[in-house]
Amino acid sequence: MATGKESTQILGEKKRISRGNGLIPKKRLGQHFLRDTGVVHKIISKARLEPSDHVLEIGPGLGALTIPLAPLVHHIVAVEKDLRLAEMLQKRLAHQDISNVRLINDDILRLDLEGIPRLPGKKMKVIGNLPYNISTPFLERLVVNRNLVSRAVLMFQLELARRLTAGPGNKEFGAMTVLVQYHAHISPLLGVSKASFYPKPKVDSMVLELDFERPYPRRAEDEAKFKTVVRGAFAHRRKTLLNSLKRTLSSCTSEEILAALRKCGIDPEKRAETLHIDQFLCLTSALPALS
Repeated sequence: MATGKESTQILGEKKRISRGNGLIPKKRLGQHFLRDTGVVHKIISKARLEPSDHVLEIGPGLGALTIPLAPLVHHIVAVEKDLRLAEMLQKRLAHQDISNVRLINDDILRLDLEGIPRLPGKKMKVIGNLPYNISTPFLERLVVNRNLVSRAVLMFQLELARRLTAGPGNKEFGAMTVLVQYHAHISPLLGVSKASFYPKPKVDSMVLELDFERPYPRRAEDEAKFKTVVRGAFAHRRKTLLNSLKRTLSSCTSEEILAALRKCGIDPEKRAETLHIDQFLCLTSALPALS
């Protein structure tokens, strides 16, 4: 955990920013600095990290999570896009003699995740306060690289967190919901008030755990086809499932789509947000091969 001196240094740096005499948060990078140390320690506590863990931290910023986390894990790779913050954090780490953090000044959406150092056969754990403007593309990238990650503890804008945790019949239930819940078990860990940040964002946030070692128990024989079917079903949300699939699955005839829906006991007049993952899996198996 951070010492009183460390917490004071972090908060002092944030005061410099908030007064406008130091760094100015970059709106284009979606920078909102977490300034509530109570929230920081709750995140670390709920992350359930172990001394042997290799951690990938996204957007360490001023080190609010990095510094108290470093003594608790084996190694941290912290990826910070903003050179100003990366240089400041590097100096702070050196000053506090923290040697198990490797700081990388790069864009996490472009960085080769395969190249991040870790022990052979050891998966990474991911933690971070994601900039709102990269949350969705990073999440998609995380799913693609799920073979490298065991669990992720990430802070999302509340609206996106609700989408990720929604169930069928909810208007927030969508293609991303289905695809992420298929690959990882999602658990809400902590609600975070917008007042915990500087500058204060317009909305609250929520910390979610994504456990990639606990995916949905039923698996698709062809996961690429499953992804296409799910996205096709939600492509025209206001249309019935039959009409949305007709418009998106061009290699299937209306008769083939209707037959697959009937085989799975799905009303063609339903909309995609009413279906359970099991029904999407059934539909994927029942449809002919997609070209």
